[in-house]
Amino acid sequence: AWILLGSMSHLLTNDDVIRCFSSLRSALKPGSTVVVELPHPRETFSMGECTRNGWTVPLVEDDDEEYGELNIVWGDEDDEFDPIAQVRQFTVAMTLKVNNPEDIPKEDPLFVQMNEEGTTEVKEIVPLRLFTLQEIDALARCAGLEMVAKYGALDEEVAMTEEDDAYRMVCVLRCKE
Repeated sequence: AWILLGSMSHLLTNDDVIRCFSSLRSALKPGSTVVVELPHPRETFSMGECTRNGWTVPLVEDDDEEYGELNIVWGDEDDEFDPIAQVRQFTVAMTLKVNNPEDIPKEDPLFVQMNEEGTTEVKEIVPLRLFTLQEIDALARCAGLEMVAKYGALDEEVAMTEEDDAYRMVCVLRCKE
């Protein structure tokens, strides 16, 4: 089983994580593995800063013609972090830009939100828990899983301790016999 892209960060309490791991444990055969990919613990301990991640996706018609772009940014310098709960209030901002706003039908809900330049912006706050390696290990053991490997990326060659290449916390958990 795989829990990728930091999806487990939406589980804000230990009970939530233990229930998730226990469900996986009951659904899998002994010896099966669960791979969990989370933000690197450096995120947790950079309490004053929030790493901003952003990317742009071109919007392409079936005929491969670009008609705009979607820009997504996770994190903002003002995002609050609760060090007790280890939950950061992440800002998620999406900006949709179309090249020709007049091509969007007026009855389309997207058109209503669009400004004259053909841009629509959406901003939400998403609470995400940040985890340490020791927490994942302990929570996994509570659910009958054991940590058998850890990496700093979805690459066996990248150790969690590597300064430059380790940007994720990837834990491989095995269902106990």
